[in-house]
Amino acid sequence: MGQTTRRLLTGALLVLAAGAGATTAPGMAQAAGATVVTGKIRTSDGPVNVRDTPSTKTAVVRKIANGATVKLACSIQGPKIKGTVRTTTQWDRLTDGRYISHAYVVSATVKACPPAAPAPTPTPAPAPPAPVLTPEQFIKAAVPGAQQGWRQYGVPASVTIAQSILESGWGRSGLSAVDKNFFGIKCQKGFHGPHATGCHVYTTNECDKAGKCFVTEDAFRTYATMARSFRDHGHFLRNNKRYAPAFAHTKDANRFIWTVWKAGYATDPAYYTKVTQIMTKHDLYRYDTWK
Repeated sequence: MGQTTRRLLTGALLVLAAGAGATTAPGMAQAAGATVVTGKIRTSDGPVNVRDTPSTKTAVVRKIANGATVKLACSIQGPKIKGTVRTTTQWDRLTDGRYISHAYVVSATVKACPPAAPAPTPTPAPAPPAPVLTPEQFIKAAVPGAQQGWRQYGVPASVTIAQSILESGWGRSGLSAVDKNFFGIKCQKGFHGPHATGCHVYTTNECDKAGKCFVTEDAFRTYATMARSFRDHGHFLRNNKRYAPAFAHTKDANRFIWTVWKAGYATDPAYYTKVTQIMTKHDLYRYDTWK
C-alpha cells in the first residue's frame, strides 16, 4: 500500500474518531452556545445531591462538596427546598444535563430553561383552574401583610392594598399567582432583598417613553407568602431615594400615593386616580390604623 493511500485512510479514520468524540452526555448539546453561569456551592447540610431531574424523588447521581464551583446552564421550577443559601423552588441545570437545587447555590441570575419540545403523546386533560378570590377575600388576605408593612416601613396599608389590586388584577396575574409577586418588583443583578426567596426570569413586553414596545427578559422577585410581597413593597419604597418625599405624608394615604406617583413610580397618567378610586370604592382607609 502506497504512502498516499495510507495518508488518505489515516485522515478518514481521524474524521470518524472526531465525530465519535462529539457525542457528549445528555444535556451538553443544550448548554452549547448558551450563557453558562458560574456558581459556588454553599452548604452546612453536607454535600449537595445532584439528580437526573429537578425532583427529590429521582436517584442521586453524585454529590458536590461545600465550596465547589459549578457551571449552570439554566433554571427550572421544581419542589421547594430549604437550603443553606435560601428556600426556593428553583432548580439549576448543570452543563451535563443533571440538576441541583438553587437553595445551595451562590450565583448571578440563572435564566429559565427553554420549554421542552412537546412529547408525542395525547394532550392530557387540563387541570382545574386555581381558585379565584373574590374582592372581599383578596382584601382580607392582604390586610395583615399591608399593616405589617406600615408598622415596619411607614407605607399606609390602604395604599399597599390598592396598588396590589391594580397591579396584580386582584391576584390573577401570572406573576402573583406563580411567584406571589403582587407589585412586579424586579431583582437587581441577582439581588432580591430581605423578603424575597429568589428570582424568576420572565419574557416580557416593555414600552419606552416614545411608545415603542419590544420583547425583553427580566428577573422578578419570588416570595414564599403574600405578606412577604407586601412587606417588600414597603421596603422597596422606603429604601429608594426618589420616594423619600412621600414619607413626610405617612398618615395621609392620598398625599402619600400622589407623591410616589409624581416621583415616577408609574408612567400611566391616570395611575393616581385609579389607586385612589380603589381605595374609596372598597373603603381601604379603614385599615390605616396609624399604630
